[in-house]
Amino acid sequence: MIYPRTIDNGGGERLTFVRTTGERLEVESVVDPGAGPPMHVHRDQAEALTVTAGRLGYQRPGQPEQFARPGETVAFGPGDAHRFWNAGEEALRLTGYVEPAGNTERVLTTLFDSQRENGGSRPRLLDVAYLARRFPSEFGMVGVPVPVERVVFPLAHNVGRLLGRYRAYAA
Repeated sequence: MIYPRTIDNGGGERLTFVRTTGERLEVESVVDPGAGPPMHVHRDQAEALTVTAGRLGYQRPGQPEQFARPGETVAFGPGDAHRFWNAGEEALRLTGYVEPAGNTERVLTTLFDSQRENGGSRPRLLDVAYLARRFPSEFGMVGVPVPVERVVFPLAHNVGRLLGRYRAYAA
């Protein structure tokens, strides 16, 4: 990959892949007020976010919302489900990393492209199903009902394969 490289989800998040250093993928992010990813989990990876401008809101399941200001770092360990958002009125700017990098760049690029192509509100079901089946240790949505994960995602994944939807993702 050529760095830096920026992706935009059309829903208020812009993420720049800055570089990889060993097993670490370093990123910078700009998040519009109110925007941010839904509750998710990186099963085998750690993620850390340092606020450089604005106000970061974050939450783990079952815990109260928390906030971080410029200079503060929030870290999530492997398997630590979380969500975060811009809790301020100005652009939230973050630096951070995911470690080990694994397929994070590929997963996030697919998610951001899908969300942008779907009007910026959420990624398309076929793309989420693909990622959940292809990268289960690196991508997981929290709160998805078990029948959806066990029945709908596999069916949607197979439909996507039959329709040739995933040829673009071949590595």
